[in-house]
Amino acid sequence: MPSRAGAAEEFASRPGEAADLPSRPGVTAQSPSSPGATAESPPPPGATAESPSPRGRVRGGPVSARHDHGGPVSTGGAGPDGRAVRVNPPGLSPPTGFSHAVVVTGSRVVFLAGQTALDADGEVTGDTLPEQFERALGNLLAALRAAGGTPADLARVTVYATDVAAYRAHAPELGRVWRRLAGRDYPAMAVVQVVRLWDERAVVELDGCAVLP
Repeated sequence: MPSRAGAAEEFASRPGEAADLPSRPGVTAQSPSSPGATAESPPPPGATAESPSPRGRVRGGPVSARHDHGGPVSTGGAGPDGRAVRVNPPGLSPPTGFSHAVVVTGSRVVFLAGQTALDADGEVTGDTLPEQFERALGNLLAALRAAGGTPADLARVTVYATDVAAYRAHAPELGRVWRRLAGRDYPAMAVVQVVRLWDERAVVELDGCAVLP
């Protein structure tokens, strides 16, 4: 779609939502694999975001490096069509740019394959993480629209990054890209660090699922 410190000025202050990037405390080891992702087995429960291992899994969404503490937390909110309710219980850390849970009423589930920054010719485009993130997200949304969905229908998105530290450093820019392309109806999300992706030049990949009416 990640420590409790390191806020970016661009983050939204609205309960349960942030302008920039989703992230939650708690790191587990290398991700479960997705198309093109190399994964390793998870560590014991309780691993923290301060773990020095490069195999850390940052549980959060596409764009977040901090959490706000002490403020009110939304326990739910419906999307523009009233079908999706985003649930953020007060007992959990306040979400930043993601939702803890999404309850969707619908009849069709769309599973979206992992998308990197490939162009129509199958070549990776973009030399920077933000450039590749924008193309990968655009590809994911193009597949969703071809299936009859919209960004608001996204229920779950997982982001696979080859360098979570770099991902966090680009958090504000990635957040702006997400808002511009997908809006502020955040799905449930996670950011996972992987050794590499299918295309060696790719540095980020997104997959997910959506629920349509």
